[in-house]
This record gives sequence, structure tokens and C-alpha cells, in this order.
Amino acid sequence: MAKEDVISRWLDIAEQDIKVAELTHANGYWLYSAFLCHQALEKTLKAYWTSVHDDDPPFTHSHTRLLNGCNLIAQLSDEQLRFVTLLEPMYIEARYPEQKLDAAKMLNKEASSYILDNTKKMISWIEEQL
Repeated sequence: MAKEDVISRWLDIAEQDIKVAELTHANGYWLYSAFLCHQALEKTLKAYWTSVHDDDPPFTHSHTRLLNGCNLIAQLSDEQLRFVTLLEPMYIEARYPEQKLDAAKMLNKEASSYILDNTKKMISWIEEQL
């Protein structure tokens, strides 16, 4: 598959994740909205990785690792860094229900709105770098 096709595929899936994050947010499922925001940003970073590397992105859910590997982390503002730190733990592994409970305690409508809005901003910023 051509590099441009792989990038487009990552971005298409990220866009779907954001759309579903909006739906889950609107229906009060804030934990799942945050999880999908995490996934959308991860996939956008993997699209960027594909654009700057000749190898596949690593099998990781760590935004920080992907940002470092793409040499983007130094370009982030302090606000963007704080946001990445907030969003990174929103990757929820299904086999650890206590992890879901801990993350859910941090979320309400306001926090979910913040995460959704800032995820969209981060994705737009990364897409501008492509």
C-alpha cells in the first residue's frame, strides 16, 4: 500500500473515532468519549509517523512515545503538553475494570467537553504539520 494511502487510512479512522466520541459525549458517556479521543489522537500521530518514517508506527498507545518518535514533542506548547498528559491515561484496557473506575472519577460533562475540544485542536495541529 502506498504511503499516502496508509496516512489517509489512519486519518479516516481517527475521524470516525472523533465522530463517535461526539456521540458518546452528547449522551453522557464521558469515559468512552475520552477513550475515543485518546484513540483518535493516537491514530493521527500514527498517520504523522507514517509520513516521516519509512517503517510502521510502533505498537503503542503512548502519545508521548509517538510524539517523541515523530520529533513533535519539542514543538508542543505547555498547554498541549498538559493536555497530552491528561489524555494519555484515558486509554482503558478492558481487562482492568479498576482502571475504568479511576478514569471515570475524573470525568464529568465539563471535563469531557475539554477533552473533546482539545483533541480536535491537537488533531488539527498535527494535520497542519503533515
